[in-house]
Amino acid sequence: MITEHFFDSRDELFAALNQHCIEQLRTSLQQHQQASLLASGGSTPAPLYERLSKADLDWSKVDVALVDERWVDGEHAGSNEAFIHRTLLQDQAQAANFVPMKNSHSSPAKGVAACEAAYQKLHRPFTLNILGMGPDGHTASLFPHAEGLREALSSDKLCAAITANRSEVTGELVERMTLSLHGILQSQSLVLLITGQEKLKV
Repeated sequence: MITEHFFDSRDELFAALNQHCIEQLRTSLQQHQQASLLASGGSTPAPLYERLSKADLDWSKVDVALVDERWVDGEHAGSNEAFIHRTLLQDQAQAANFVPMKNSHSSPAKGVAACEAAYQKLHRPFTLNILGMGPDGHTASLFPHAEGLREALSSDKLCAAITANRSEVTGELVERMTLSLHGILQSQSLVLLITGQEKLKV
């Protein structure tokens, strides 16, 4: 079931989405004693994560992992891991169990098996999955015409290695790890978070 929600302001959007996220995570914790949150990077979800980090939840039983990641170290300015640490893994949410996508392998293709093994240990179905969308229509790192895209859309694995075609959207960091389509769909609540008329038209 797909439900669209429209808001008159970003503040209303993030307030409503924050409440939805808290309810989803709290219900999973009550029913399963664990929960999982898959988070996207980009500037759009930052206000959500900053609100959510203050939620009164048993974060020690929440797995937090990434929807996708550039193949850079966790301290790199382009790292989604660094972004999640700055925005979500603060305050109450510091106690969450964070599972990175980037590992010690030299490329996503070489590191995909290790990433898959780590993600297989996450609570599933994923309680909550926050997706974004680029102006080219991509979500996660499922970029149009990317090397590895066909496999990422057809695989029965959770994770996939992607090499995108360089563009204004990708920038220079084209080597990525991403949830596959199958991985994205292993989600109890799947949220596509977009703002602005440009993305609405896309």
